[in-house]
Amino acid sequence: MSDNRPSLSVPFIPELDNLSKDEIISRLEEAGARRTIDCLNWKEQFPYRPLTTIAVAHSGNFIYIDFFVRCNYLRAVNFENNSSVHQDSCVEFFVCPDGNLPYYNFEFNCIGTAHAACRQDRHSGRQLTDAQLDSIKRFPSCGTRPFQELEGLFSWNLLVAIPLELMNLRFDGSPIEMTGNFYKCADLTDAPHFLSWSPISTPEPDFHRPEFFGRITLEGPTAG
Repeated sequence: MSDNRPSLSVPFIPELDNLSKDEIISRLEEAGARRTIDCLNWKEQFPYRPLTTIAVAHSGNFIYIDFFVRCNYLRAVNFENNSSVHQDSCVEFFVCPDGNLPYYNFEFNCIGTAHAACRQDRHSGRQLTDAQLDSIKRFPSCGTRPFQELEGLFSWNLLVAIPLELMNLRFDGSPIEMTGNFYKCADLTDAPHFLSWSPISTPEPDFHRPEFFGRITLEGPTAG
């Protein structure tokens, strides 16, 4: 794993579990960790780079991620659990909860359809069940109805809250060290793209590469 990989400190904001969607988004804007998903790892084959940002925090029970995207193509064909959401306008969070395998891939299209699994690599793993997927809170600004690709100028966000227990994590107040990556893709749009937060050095697009994950720390309470 590269020694130059990026790091992210995820602040502890326990009140998030008791707030409304709009209040959560506002709190993440104020106090969450903010990053841009802008690594253009395969710029010759896939030069399109839609603006994509995240704001992240955790409550001790959930990790909250607010994805914001500005793009020219919008697609949301997949609407069933564990369908091929990466083909649509898609944002993703991959994580090794303790920095070691297995890792979890959480993928969401712009209407909040989820695909998630626990994996050793791209080819081996188990998909999360419908009940497990239902435990992930999702708030898509695009609504939840599927639609064919649209062209124009679009700004959209997706707020997700992923239970820590889905990743076999228990927060006891001490920081939790993890590794992971955040992605933006849209394989079957007219402008396919494959962006990451932590850089990936492979000949072709491949998000299932834990050796390129960045450092992520779920912080404990601040003193004061």
